[in-house]
Amino acid sequence: MAKRNVELLLNISVENLGLVGDVVKVKPGHARNYLLPHGLAEYPTAEKIEALKDARAAAAAAMQKRQEGRAKLIERLTDVTIKLIRSVNDQGALYGAVTHRDIFDQLVLDGFAVEMQAVRLANTVRRIGSYTCAIVFDRELRTEINIEVLPDRTLELFQQSVDAERAAQSEDVVEEMEEATDETQGDDDSKGKKGKKDKKGKKSADKSDDEAAPKAEKAEKSDKPEKSGKSEKGKKSKKDKD
Repeated sequence: MAKRNVELLLNISVENLGLVGDVVKVKPGHARNYLLPHGLAEYPTAEKIEALKDARAAAAAAMQKRQEGRAKLIERLTDVTIKLIRSVNDQGALYGAVTHRDIFDQLVLDGFAVEMQAVRLANTVRRIGSYTCAIVFDRELRTEINIEVLPDRTLELFQQSVDAERAAQSEDVVEEMEEATDETQGDDDSKGKKGKKDKKGKKSADKSDDEAAPKAEKAEKSDKPEKSGKSEKGKKSKKDKD
């Protein structure tokens, strides 16, 4: 069964835990092994809480001012790019990796008074190139900066490999565009042939109808005289008999 958290009164402000005079709940192990032995906290009583009341008010005012300064710094840091020049080999690999301490030092040199613990570099940088780094004060005060790691000399072999890679990517894009164009033209040709075929069939049908019409009229005309002839012949035969 898990042990319940214990309540302690903070004698001084503790980052990510509370201000001096705050009553906080912590795990028993954290209280026993760290907070109590170092005098950072003690078990609360009404008298001790009252004694730290003024200290807490001063700490709260200082924290408010600190947060306002952090918010302004975050605004200044948004979309900022810092440049780090490092020694590298011909392939662009750094002789010494870039760490969060290097980024912190450069930010301070550039006029950004950040705290080292606020610099959150996800991975150590070992090659020249472009990277990003998070600057985090708390959940709401955070941003990202851009980092350009540049070589201390001209790298002909590295530049040639970069140019070759870009050329290969360009060729791939061109091939994809040509393939897409060919497919589009193929679809258009198929539609065109189908349209011509339908048009040709329609013309043939119209022609057949046009040819059939005169034949029908001709047949109708030929039927009428035959009937008339037969009638006159019958009348003549009857007259001869009389």
